[in-house]
Amino acid sequence: MLLSRRQTVLSLAVATFSLFLGACAQVMPSCSAVNAPPARDLAGSEWELIRWHYTSVNDGKTRPRTIPHRGNGAPITLLISSDGKSASGYTGCNNYQAQVANSDWGFILEKIASTRKACSPHLAELEFKLLSYLRDYRTMVRDGDRLLIMTRDGEVLSFAQKN
Repeated sequence: MLLSRRQTVLSLAVATFSLFLGACAQVMPSCSAVNAPPARDLAGSEWELIRWHYTSVNDGKTRPRTIPHRGNGAPITLLISSDGKSASGYTGCNNYQAQVANSDWGFILEKIASTRKACSPHLAELEFKLLSYLRDYRTMVRDGDRLLIMTRDGEVLSFAQKN
């Protein structure tokens, strides 16, 4: 039986995600991990970005990004409302809010609005990437109190549940 193009792409994405997680996060999701959790399963939850890995275009090695904090040490966050229909958080530079929409691969943020504080070019780039990745990513996996997002660019964002 021939696999459809979508099944083939999905199989390759899952295999790539598994290999990438083993290399960069050094933690594989457990057997109880849930792929693509819908927003309703995350309703009322608060998440903090604890790791952000990327693959260097220069040498192909996986490296951690420095996760920015405000002067008061506030972490990058993602908060899903109690009804699962909206999200808010902090990007390392600005606060944001968005509508949550379910998709075939989990949920995505739509209609994102953020404050417009002046940021350094580095923080502005990270903020842009973070909000882009929450709007359009490849795979999401929930493993207990961890939420892993693999981007289309091959970056992996690891969030820890705070509540």
